[in-house]
Amino acid sequence: MKPLARLLLLAAVLAGALLLSVRLGAVRLGTGEVVDALRGAGDPATVAIVRRLRVPRSLLAALVGGALAASGACFQALLRNPLAEPYVLGVSGGAAVGAVAVIVLGASAASGTVALAAFAGALLSIVLVLRLAASAGRTLDTRVLLLAGVVAGAFFNACILLVLTFSDAESFRAALFWMMGSFSGATWREIGVLALAGGPALLLMMALARPLNLLSIGEETAAYLGVRTERAKLAAYGTASLLTAASVAVSGVIGFVGLVIPHVVRMLWGPDHRFLIPASVLLGATFLVLADVLARTVAAPVELPIGVVTAFVGVPFFLWILRRRGA
Repeated sequence: MKPLARLLLLAAVLAGALLLSVRLGAVRLGTGEVVDALRGAGDPATVAIVRRLRVPRSLLAALVGGALAASGACFQALLRNPLAEPYVLGVSGGAAVGAVAVIVLGASAASGTVALAAFAGALLSIVLVLRLAASAGRTLDTRVLLLAGVVAGAFFNACILLVLTFSDAESFRAALFWMMGSFSGATWREIGVLALAGGPALLLMMALARPLNLLSIGEETAAYLGVRTERAKLAAYGTASLLTAASVAVSGVIGFVGLVIPHVVRMLWGPDHRFLIPASVLLGATFLVLADVLARTVAAPVELPIGVVTAFVGVPFFLWILRRRGA
């Protein structure tokens, strides 16, 4: 099957997952009811459920899943580490510090203030990690970058624990649920912001596909074949980090998507980033949409945090990867 046909197949699977997500919930809807509601016809309550609740939630899950999967593919090539994922460089820790701080100060977990604070914290983390890595030498050493991310992540986790120590029970619970991830407060504004940020970022990643192919082999080989390695590394790091920051700001911390999905695509169709990145976007979007369906329905009427569902899938896969590499 040709690459274009594979992408079209993945897009069709994503469309099916989106339809399933809109149909399933506390009130189960038929396909005809969903189509009528999207056109503005039918029962007003059904129209409200579909247009105001389920469609925004499903689209946001798809955008976040695609963004995290693409970022994971980019980080794994940049760091030449198959176990790298978008949160390994401390972006999630910085975002969590910003979000937890304003929640403890009284902001609602679903408010725009929390999203802005989370994005600001993620930006702070990106700058801090980049400065730490740059202080080790003129070139951007990916090993130092990885270590700087781990150290920054540990520092931010300590900051989170410190802030939570002084929180009341209600703020503590709200902050904890935000950190486990959720799409329950999805809005069209968040979808628009993430789409506007993600579109150019994904286009830039596609432009970096050839340099990422060569960087995943080695920097010396990439430089010998004409890649401006420092510029490519900085562009890849900045793009993937900002895309992760925007995703965390609107959804909370959702792990393992960026680890699992690029590996699945790589095992099925190979490591060429010209195909790997768009395929990861489509498969990551499908995965997170279906994970959100499980989070809403498996223990209904209780809704599970989306990070719990992705972890139950990601942890066994992570262990399988480790065992396979050891073998």
